[in-house]
Amino acid sequence: MARVLLIEDDDAIRTSLVRSLTAAGHVLTAVAAGADGIAAVARDKPDVVLLDLGLPDLDGRDVLAMMRAVSEVPVIVATARDDDDSMVRLLDAGADDYVIKPFSSAQIDARIRAVLRRGGNGSGEDETIRLGELVVDPRSREVTVGGGSVELTRKEFDLLLALARRPGAVVSKRELLAEVWGMPWGGGDRTVDVHLSWLRRKLGETAAAPRYLHSVRGVGVKLALPDQGG
Repeated sequence: MARVLLIEDDDAIRTSLVRSLTAAGHVLTAVAAGADGIAAVARDKPDVVLLDLGLPDLDGRDVLAMMRAVSEVPVIVATARDDDDSMVRLLDAGADDYVIKPFSSAQIDARIRAVLRRGGNGSGEDETIRLGELVVDPRSREVTVGGGSVELTRKEFDLLLALARRPGAVVSKRELLAEVWGMPWGGGDRTVDVHLSWLRRKLGETAAAPRYLHSVRGVGVKLALPDQGG
């Protein structure tokens, strides 16, 4: 069960989703405007947000940006566009997943469960990971290096955690896209590269002089101790 905030201006779609997702065991709060959705995120602290991009008062992308300024709640975007560039831009802007219209309530329910699993709810993989001076705590979503706190965005943390759970193993960009961004078909290598660059900077390293994050050309990325990068 999840507390779901639905932001959808179409009365028929909103009513149908509230009915079906409630029957699936979720607790729904439904609003028809972007401004009301932003207020509900701050007020109700939902577990996940289902956001339609075509809203009457604000562009859905602006709503997403405003949500990301105040919360790291997982956001599933509903859109009519299905081209790769649009999807990559949405994911880079902070969306955790997306569905293409038209969609079924069963598909939405599956996406909700998937983003909550990726976020750590019910995964059972909550043990603190220590790699030398690097410490990753999945429960508190905190990262430290040498005892100093490292401030990461939601996606940066999810990317680091995906690698930290496989220490020393090379993880392909396709695997990272599937696990962190929900894109199992690939096509978004640039998204991984950009987030790796940001993550490296915050960990105090570069691609040319890596400490923990080591790229293996043509294969993927691995997280290893500074003296075990290979």
